[in-house]
Amino acid sequence: MDFATRDLLLAAAHHILIFSIAAVLAFEVGVVRPGLTATDIRRVARVDAWYGILAALIIAVGFVRAIYAAKGWAYYSVNTFFWAKLITFGIVGLLSVPPTIAYIRWRNALKKDESFLPAPAAVASARRFLWMEVVVFAFIPIFAAAMARGYGMPS
Repeated sequence: MDFATRDLLLAAAHHILIFSIAAVLAFEVGVVRPGLTATDIRRVARVDAWYGILAALIIAVGFVRAIYAAKGWAYYSVNTFFWAKLITFGIVGLLSVPPTIAYIRWRNALKKDESFLPAPAAVASARRFLWMEVVVFAFIPIFAAAMARGYGMPS
């Protein structure tokens, strides 16, 4: 495989993965709301598992891309916006932990009691974290666009 093709395939994979994780987050925001049902809990717990899988794939493909694709590690390793993007992705990941723990707890409670529904305060708390993820996630494409255009490079 020639260099240009590899670069294209890595870029495409990276972008598809990013859009996929955004879709999972959008799904969770849409489902985790007042009136959440047992079916919703099972569904969101299944979909949330993909969040972690996609995040791991994004990191793996992203680093392969940074090292072996067009600009190379020498460019990315010194770019402030590259590191801002990674830190922001990490913050989004940390913000995803409380909702994930809630989903696991809710699903386990459902296994014990088919009539279980989470308290409205628990649903509201998960939603707050989801919306914080959305807000922080919005900075990732901003940092990526700045980085791709050479902003953040040392003088």
